[in-house]
Amino acid sequence: MTTDENIERLSRDILQQAQSEADQLIVEAKGKGEQIKKHAVEEAAAERMRILNQAKRDADRIRSQAVATTQLKARTQKLEAREKLLTEVFATSMEKLASVQQWSDYEAIVEKLALEAIEQIGSKKLIIHADKFTKKLLADSLLKKIKEKFAGTIELGDPLEKGTGLIVTTEDGHLNFDNLLETRMTRLENDLRSPVYHLLMGESL
Repeated sequence: MTTDENIERLSRDILQQAQSEADQLIVEAKGKGEQIKKHAVEEAAAERMRILNQAKRDADRIRSQAVATTQLKARTQKLEAREKLLTEVFATSMEKLASVQQWSDYEAIVEKLALEAIEQIGSKKLIIHADKFTKKLLADSLLKKIKEKFAGTIELGDPLEKGTGLIVTTEDGHLNFDNLLETRMTRLENDLRSPVYHLLMGESL
């Protein structure tokens, strides 16, 4: 073969080899491209699922918070309504305490109030301060009955300007026991709130 023929043959071989290598590179590139595309699709699907799951968790959390807030608000409103009702009931009861003096057994109530206060102080010389109506009741006959049950001396002091019932003090005024009906109501209020509310709601105790 002539030199030109050899050169032409060599050129063809080189071109064929280059074409073959180029075709192989194209095939490999297409394969890698498919892998990259598949990987990208998988990543996009995974990211989409992650975003959806996070959105669901956020929605559940917000919904749970909203429910909890609503329930808390409802409980708060119920408690506020309950407290308002109880406050009105006790305020009305406090206003009506003076009417107890018209009860047929008020004298027995006063005797019990006085003896309880006397026992609490534990002194032998005492003074009873009472509202005007109660003081008159004591002065008429009741004080004598109380003295018979007490080993000491008892006197009637100045009438009280406020309250229904009596306050017993020592002679020097250092000790006293407030047994006014209003004071007793205040002392008992915390213990009475629950049963009073149940009664108001029509429930049995």
